[in-house]
Amino acid sequence: MKFDIDRLVLVPDDIDLSRSPLAGHLNAETYILGVFNPGLLRLPNGNLLMMVRVAEALRTPIVNGHVHAIRWADDRYRLDAWPVDRADTADPRKFTLHGGAWKVMALTSLSWLLPVELTPDGLDIVALHYDKAIQPQFSFQCYGVEDARISQVGDRWLMTTCSVSPERHSTCLYSSTDGLDWVFEGMVMDHQNKDMLIFEGLIDGKYWAQTRPLGSLYFAYPPGSEWRAGPSINLATSPDALHWKPYEKPGIRAHSGAVTMERMGGGTPPILTDKGWLTLWHGVEPKEIVGIYRTYWSLLNKDDPSRTIETGKEAILEAAPDLTQPIEHQMYLRDVVFTTGIADGGEVYIVASGEADLACRITHIPKTAFT
Repeated sequence: MKFDIDRLVLVPDDIDLSRSPLAGHLNAETYILGVFNPGLLRLPNGNLLMMVRVAEALRTPIVNGHVHAIRWADDRYRLDAWPVDRADTADPRKFTLHGGAWKVMALTSLSWLLPVELTPDGLDIVALHYDKAIQPQFSFQCYGVEDARISQVGDRWLMTTCSVSPERHSTCLYSSTDGLDWVFEGMVMDHQNKDMLIFEGLIDGKYWAQTRPLGSLYFAYPPGSEWRAGPSINLATSPDALHWKPYEKPGIRAHSGAVTMERMGGGTPPILTDKGWLTLWHGVEPKEIVGIYRTYWSLLNKDDPSRTIETGKEAILEAAPDLTQPIEHQMYLRDVVFTTGIADGGEVYIVASGEADLACRITHIPKTAFT
C-alpha cells in the first residue's frame, strides 16, 4: 500500500561516530552499518522519541587471515579474532564458525541504543541524545543491546530489548518515567526470544505480552489443518512486568496456505482501539539468505488477545526502494521492512520501521486502513 507521508528520517550518515560509546576503545576503524528497528514513544513535551538500534561495524573485519568481532568486557570494547578459514562470511552482519555440532555465530558489528527526538509528527529530527545512549553493562550483553520495543502502561514506559552474548540470547526490561532516562530492571526471559512486545494497558489487572521463542524444532499439525507448524506469536502474562507466565492458548499463527509466512514475529506493541488490540507484525517470504519482510496487521479481542478478530489480507507495508535510492551506496540488504513502533497521530497512526536494516522510516497510516 502507498501512503502520502512515508519517508526515511534517520540514516547512517546522521550518526556522529565521535560520540559513540565505542569511540576510542578499538584500534580499528568502524562505521555505521545501520540505524534501524526503532522503538517509539510520545514524550511529555509532545515530541516523539525513537529508541534506535545503532549497529556499529568494523570497516575491515578480515585482517591478516582472521575475521574479527567486537565484544564488551570489563567496561571496555575489544576485538576477538578467528581464523577466516573456519568461518562463513557471506553475510556482512555476522559470520558462522565451522566445525561444531550446532550453529555458532559471531557479529561483525555491535549494537547500542540511541534516543532520537523527533517533531510531534515524527518527520524531523530535534535532537540525538548521545548522553542517554544505552550500551552493554553486563556480561550477557557483551555482543550488544538490540531492538527496543516501547510500551506505555500507566504512568511509565516499559522497554524490552534483546541482549546478545555467548551466555544466552535474552530479553531485558528497562523502565522510564520521562521517556528519556532509563533504568535497567532486569532480565525477563533467558531463552532466545526476538520479539517481546508488552501491551499498552492491563487486562484484568495483569500485564500482557506477545512473545516469539526461537527454535528449530516444530511438531506437525494434523493433515488438513488450517495452520502450518513453525514460528508463531505467543502470549504471556505477568503481575509486575518482571515475572512472565506463558499463556495456555496460542496467539497468531501462520495459515497453512500462506507461502509468504516462512517466519513471523511481533512488530509494534499492541494498542487498544474501539475494536480491540491493534498489533502490527512481520511475515517473511523465502528469498536468498534473509527473505522478504513485510508488515501485516491484526485486531485481537480486548479481553482475550488469543482470539483474533480480524487480520488484513494484504501487507500494510513493504520495502520501499524509492526511499532508499539516495543511500543506495550503503545498501547491503533488500526487501526488508521491519515495523517496530506506533504512536497516535490523530487521524493517523505514526508508524516507525527499520528499512533494509539500514535506516529509520516513518509512515503516516490512516486509521481507516485498519478496518
